[in-house]
Amino acid sequence: MLAATIYGLPAVHGEGPLSHSVSLLILAVVLVLGACAPATGSQQSPSQGGLSGEIRIGAVWSLTGGGAVYGASQQKAAELAVAALNDGSYLGSGKITLITEDDRSTKEGAQAAFEKLINQDKVVALLGPTLSANALAADPIAQAKKIVVLGVSNTAGGITEMGDFVFRNSLPESAVQPNTIKATQTKLGYKRVALMYGDDDAFTKAGYDVFKAALDQAKVEILTTETFKRGDTDYSAQLTKIRTLNPDAIVVSALAEEAAGIMSQARQLGIPATVRFIGGNGFNSPQLAKLAGPAAEGAISGAAWFVAGSTAPNKTFVDAYRTKYGASPDQFSAQAYAGVYLMASALKSANSSNPLAIRDALLKMKDVDTVLGKFSFSPGREPIHDPVVQVIKNGEFALFQ
Repeated sequence: MLAATIYGLPAVHGEGPLSHSVSLLILAVVLVLGACAPATGSQQSPSQGGLSGEIRIGAVWSLTGGGAVYGASQQKAAELAVAALNDGSYLGSGKITLITEDDRSTKEGAQAAFEKLINQDKVVALLGPTLSANALAADPIAQAKKIVVLGVSNTAGGITEMGDFVFRNSLPESAVQPNTIKATQTKLGYKRVALMYGDDDAFTKAGYDVFKAALDQAKVEILTTETFKRGDTDYSAQLTKIRTLNPDAIVVSALAEEAAGIMSQARQLGIPATVRFIGGNGFNSPQLAKLAGPAAEGAISGAAWFVAGSTAPNKTFVDAYRTKYGASPDQFSAQAYAGVYLMASALKSANSSNPLAIRDALLKMKDVDTVLGKFSFSPGREPIHDPVVQVIKNGEFALFQ
C-alpha cells in the first residue's frame, strides 16, 4: 500500500520548541504506515528485494552558477526530508544516504555528476538536476543505465520523453501557464502585451512557446516579441521598444536573475507599475523580490505550490523548514522535499531498491497527500496536481485572487 500524508514530516534533530512534538508526530505516523507497509528484508542491494542498511540516492543541484538561486533551497529541503525519514525509521532498518553533487549550472557538470553517482557511488535513484537544460543533457545517462531519475524542477518540454526511467514531480509549463493566462486575463482584462524570453535556454524557450500559444488562444494581441540571453544585464533596447508600444502587460519567460533585471530596468525607463509582469516558474523564487525590490511588486506567476497552503503536510513542512533554516521555503524546496518522500514511498512500497521496482512503484502512485497537494503520476511519468497563480505583495508571495 502506498503511503499517504507523509510528505510533511520535519526533521527532529534540530533545536527548538517543535522538536519534542515533531518526534511524537513522526513516531505516530510511522506506526500507522507500518501497518500497511510490506515487511522489510534482511539485505538491501540494487538487485535484491528487502530494505536494510544504506540506500544511496543521488542528488544533482545547481549550487553554484546561474541556477544556484534555486539549487541551494533544493539541497536544504532534500536534506531535511532525508533526516526526517531516517530519524523516524520510515524504511525500517534501511537508511537513506543522500549523495549530493553540484553541476555548477552547466550541462557538462550535470553529465559528470550523473556519471559519478551511477558508476562510482552506485546510487539506486537520482533527484535533479535543477535546470531543464541540464536534465535534457544528463537524464539520458540515467536512462541508459536504467536508473530512475526524478526531476523536481524541470518544466521544459521533452523531459519525460527521454525514457521510461525519467520522471518529474514539477508541473511542466504546459500544465501551468495556460491557467495563468486565463486567470490573469479574466481578472486584469489585458488585450495587448509584449512578450520577452531567453532564447538560449530550454526552460525559458519552452515557457515562451506555451505562453504564446495561450495568449493566441485567449485572443490577446502580442505587440512585440523580444529575446535575450542567459547572463545578460542590459535590457534597455528591448524595454525602450516595449515602452513605445504601450502594452497592457509584459509576459516574460526568464530565470529569476534575468527577470529581476528586466523588472528593475523597466521601471527605471518609465514603464509604469500598472503594466504588470506575468511570468512562469522562473519567477517563483523569493530571490526575485530580493533582487528586484519594489520593481517586483505586483509580478504574477503560475506556480506548482503556495507557501501558505492550508494542508497539514504543507504546514508541517513550512514550519520545519523555518525552524531549521530560519527562512521560508520556496516552490523549488517544496518540490525537492516532496521528491525525496515520493522516492522513499516507492522504496517502501516496492520493498526493494531495485531500480525497476522503484520505477513501477512510482507509476502506481495515485492521489497521495504531499506538500504539493494530492499527487499522482500519469502513465507518461508526468505529475498530476493542481497549479496555483501567485503575486508578489510587499515582497512576499500571495495568492492571486
